[in-house]
Amino acid sequence: MTIRNIITAAAALLLLGGTDAMSAQDKDGAAKLETATLGGGCFWCLEAVYEEMAGVTEVVSGYAGGRGANPTYDEVCSGRTGHAEVVQITYDPAVTSFGEILGVFFTIHDPTTLNRQGADVGTQYRSVIFCHDAAQKETAEEAIAAVNASGAWKNRVVTEVTPLPRFYRAETYHQDYYANNEAQGYCQAVINPKLAKFRKEWAQKLKKGSS
Repeated sequence: MTIRNIITAAAALLLLGGTDAMSAQDKDGAAKLETATLGGGCFWCLEAVYEEMAGVTEVVSGYAGGRGANPTYDEVCSGRTGHAEVVQITYDPAVTSFGEILGVFFTIHDPTTLNRQGADVGTQYRSVIFCHDAAQKETAEEAIAAVNASGAWKNRVVTEVTPLPRFYRAETYHQDYYANNEAQGYCQAVINPKLAKFRKEWAQKLKKGSS
């Protein structure tokens, strides 16, 4: 069973009644959007993937979970502030559920390595789900339990699940980083494999025109 199957099945019971088109609309008929905030290594990687996911309307790179207001990239990279690099994802729950958002999350990064992703080492690269409400917390905990039970990873998941304190938008040059720097070495060596994995394992959740 793939991680996608595991997470989707585990989240389904918690999301009943919350993902159909009627429940995802305001009284005026407009789409009622929701937000997820996730950290899984360099935010450039997560941003590039979620920008291709159907139902996602916006992805913003930023910082969360540390000390002090308005941290800079250099301050976060120093590890002194305790912030994690994160992406804040705005999505339409009539198209994509929070469970599927997490399914992609556990597909494209290693949730079993503490404070690192590959060569990126430090608390700023920790695996973390910053929950916006109690329902997200419950879904996240169920998803982690499902991944652990599946044996999809050799080691147990160390992903932190915690309420979102405050999100700080990262500097402008970090936004849409992959789209603006696709030929750069890091994009080719690190982001491209994550994109390829997402496109293969979540082909049905690709936005039209993505490949």
